[in-house]
Amino acid sequence: MRVVAKFGGTSLGSGDRINRAADSIAAAVADGHEIAVVASAMGSTTDDLLDEITFDADDADRAQIVSMGERTSVRMLKAALSARGVDAEFYEPGSEGWPIVTDEFGEVDVEETKHRAKALSEGLQDAVPVITGFLAEGPEGSVTTLGRGGSDTSAVMLGNYMNADEVVIVTDVEGVMTGDPRVVEGARNVGEISVDELRNLSFRGAEVVAPSALSYKDGQLGVRVVHYQHGDLLSGGTNIEGEFQSLVDMREQPLACLTVAGRAIRNQPGVFQSLSAALGESNINIDAVASGLDSVTFYVDEDEAERAENILHREVIARDELSSVTVDSPLAVVRVTGGELPNQPGVIQGIVDPLADARINVHDIITSATSVALFVGWDDREQTLEITQDLF
Repeated sequence: MRVVAKFGGTSLGSGDRINRAADSIAAAVADGHEIAVVASAMGSTTDDLLDEITFDADDADRAQIVSMGERTSVRMLKAALSARGVDAEFYEPGSEGWPIVTDEFGEVDVEETKHRAKALSEGLQDAVPVITGFLAEGPEGSVTTLGRGGSDTSAVMLGNYMNADEVVIVTDVEGVMTGDPRVVEGARNVGEISVDELRNLSFRGAEVVAPSALSYKDGQLGVRVVHYQHGDLLSGGTNIEGEFQSLVDMREQPLACLTVAGRAIRNQPGVFQSLSAALGESNINIDAVASGLDSVTFYVDEDEAERAENILHREVIARDELSSVTVDSPLAVVRVTGGELPNQPGVIQGIVDPLADARINVHDIITSATSVALFVGWDDREQTLEITQDLF
């Protein structure tokens, strides 16, 4: 197998842990696998360096300063591999053969990076490259960075461009857990999770794999998360399945919008549960839900609108804090799904303004970590789809 192994800061946080990392790499090499290594700064070095920049420093100087953590790590890890008889070379921006290049805007130069990554992969049978994570080489040899979580991005990007079979993220958790083990009793490892699921969790606080990294995962590239104490790069942990695709799609069947109004519904425990449970017990699928202080809105198949209205009406009658239920139909929903949506300030305005210019009324907008759902009149669906597809 060809594997890109990324070691996070915790997994390189001491000499003992660097030895453990070197042992796992050496074992994989001894088994005949081609290994490339991406190394983060040891422990909290990067944060510590940033904290010490208490003076005005331009971007170029800041990048040089914070790069010292990764530069130290690759030297330490290369030396540990050499001590085990493993041929290894460290790479940092400016090194001959350095792979990751950015343009004058700080964006990854995809074609040049692919070219350099392919060249690097051709030497994997001869030596293990130990590559600084997080860093890139800008125009005229300047040092640039890939942002928070950049070592994950380095690893998955190189895994893709080097035609690796798998990227292994070595970190301080056993993989993706069912809950935060520091908070939830009995949290256990999830054997596999989809890219879509993990990206949504990552954008909402799960610190497992940086969301930006998963943009580089395709369907052929395996990505796995393992604990640094596991010791085996080729087994265990959580497999991340599939690939994340930016797309715009439209639901083919019309929806009905049912809105239940009441007094301060959001502050009334159990109201939402009773309404959604009543629909679920009658086998009515809820496509989407939106809530306000004094209302809850359910989107269901238009064919189920009359039955859903009667069910919700019974709930209104039964609960004093509820006032009425209304129905609006037919409606269409156009969904925009894209991994970079959360990183684009003004993205909602950028979608809505062209629709307003076309005199299309947006009935509702529901957002998640990586998607935007636009609810419009049924007659406006084709034009909404066309406009949104042009944007993305």
